Amino acid sequence: MEHHLSLILITIVALGVFSQWIAWSLKIPAIVMFLVSGVVAGPVLGILNPSDDIGPVLSPLVGLSVAVILFEGGLSLRLHEFKEAASGVKRLVSVGAALSWMLYTLAAYYIGHLSLPVSLLFGAILIVTGPTVIIPMLRQAGLNRRTASYLKWEGIINDPIGALLAVLVFQYFVFAGADAGDGMQVFVDLGWAILISFALGGGVAWMLATAFNHIWVPEYLKAPLTFAFVLVIYGLASEIFAEAGLLAVTVMGMVMGNMTIAGMAELRRFKEYITILMVSTVFIVLTSDLDPNVLLHLDWHAAALVFAVLFIVRPAAVLLSTLFTDMNWRDRTLVAWIAPRGIVAAAVAGVFGPRMVEAGYGGAEQLLPLIFAIVFSTVILHGFSIGRVSRWLRLSAEPNGVLIVGASPWSTELARALTNELNVQVLLVDSSWHRLRTARLAGVRVLYGEVLSDQIQQSLELNEISCLLAATSNDAYNALVCSHFVNSLEHNRVFQLPMYAADESNDSKVVARPLRGLPAFHEDAQYEELWRRHFQNWQFYKTRITDSYTREDFRRDCPTDAVIIATLYADSTLLFNAASGSTRPDDGDTVIYYAPKKDSSERRKARAERAEAASERSAAVVPESGSGAQQES
Repeated sequence: MEHHLSLILITIVALGVFSQWIAWSLKIPAIVMFLVSGVVAGPVLGILNPSDDIGPVLSPLVGLSVAVILFEGGLSLRLHEFKEAASGVKRLVSVGAALSWMLYTLAAYYIGHLSLPVSLLFGAILIVTGPTVIIPMLRQAGLNRRTASYLKWEGIINDPIGALLAVLVFQYFVFAGADAGDGMQVFVDLGWAILISFALGGGVAWMLATAFNHIWVPEYLKAPLTFAFVLVIYGLASEIFAEAGLLAVTVMGMVMGNMTIAGMAELRRFKEYITILMVSTVFIVLTSDLDPNVLLHLDWHAAALVFAVLFIVRPAAVLLSTLFTDMNWRDRTLVAWIAPRGIVAAAVAGVFGPRMVEAGYGGAEQLLPLIFAIVFSTVILHGFSIGRVSRWLRLSAEPNGVLIVGASPWSTELARALTNELNVQVLLVDSSWHRLRTARLAGVRVLYGEVLSDQIQQSLELNEISCLLAATSNDAYNALVCSHFVNSLEHNRVFQLPMYAADESNDSKVVARPLRGLPAFHEDAQYEELWRRHFQNWQFYKTRITDSYTREDFRRDCPTDAVIIATLYADSTLLFNAASGSTRPDDGDTVIYYAPKKDSSERRKARAERAEAASERSAAVVPESGSGAQQES
């Protein structure tokens, strides 16, 4: 039995993580891959049956996992994002939540033909939009920060609120009875639960921050201690009031995420890794545990209700609740469409549905299959459409910009050439206003300040950045910048100027390799060397690879001492050339290189030779086709 349980747990974890990896490779929403993998491994093949395999431990494990996921979600909610989208967020989590509950309840009662108690519970559950689904979608869609903040705040705040409301509705009708007591007691209990959650979550967050900042906790214990307190707060708050633990850990995460805490970057990274693992495995567990027979309870009324939830109720609730806010019509349209449900909605319905059936409420047997139908529909429809809809509404942040840290004569000229000659969005960052002056006058976007400061971090839109170049005169600082941004941009898109080879022979004088970015351009392209070549009047040139002017032609014509800087791909994404590799551009790509300035006679002669050679090749294939002559900036 123990051996069998080990295999089951290994299968769940491996399936969840591999599904996420496959989804990333195929560039599809991870949540869709979770759904497919869970259904195939569970109902289709019968490999997994968590309710039987894991038994009564399943529900507590799911609850604890959701608590950790919500804590990490709260940790990612920054007040500067709230200030940018304050009016819209406030409406979505207050008026929007109340209006959604009312409209979902009415739809369930009149369209789904459910009893009023079940309809009220159905509406409360659907307030939850689910950070376990929203966050992977946002990561895949690449929305701009303002639009993403609407969906993220709504999902993370409404998730525990919806769960709490569902608990209160359930308790009122099952334990108190439909005719007993005052209906306002539901809202009084909700208020007490919120008060308890804020007191516990906020108090523990302040206590931990104080302990961390006063070095009462060693560095290696900060993340494990925080993890332990998340579980303790969840259990304690839930004992005081059912499901209040979800709100308490969310508040704890929000408070800690907006305090200045020593070692916060490492804590965020640890929590993100844990959350990715838990989201992957928990969604596999829930989908593989689905009983296909529950879908037999659905009829055409259920189909009409699902349609109404997706295409009528959600859009109406968002559009009405966000009237007269600072949200533009594009943001309102996207938020009105995107509302996926996930783990919390499925888990709450799985607990309360059967108990409402036992209490004799009409239509309660349809609650679980209806919620799962909505989970499946929203995950598939919203997961596959969020990218296309955001691009159609021009809300996605295309990752084709370049971030250059360090303004020098050479990096300023590079930024100018990329901006003015190739229309690449460049952001040049430096802590010296004087060094940025030349770039600013040349029309380059500049950002004055320390790139590692909290203020600059809040203003950076990393979704728009395809690669980074740390180009200051300090090798250790360049490495620090690269190690800070590597988790956001991926290792193959974070570059720094090469260090001198002489330093590499002495390990005590060089930054460790795992802490550096990729050496850019060429092994001899150090800061001082690039500075020297700049004052020797070297220039940046560009050449577009075409059918008539191939990669081999470029290599033949390119000066032997030229330094390949970057490749601008046909999709407008730029990537710097690594010193350890050689660029292999394809047709439609543009190569940017750095070479000595050519005099007029040499340039005219080279251009004429290339044009003649291209003309001969073109004539041999298709007469009178255009040449692929090299372009120069």
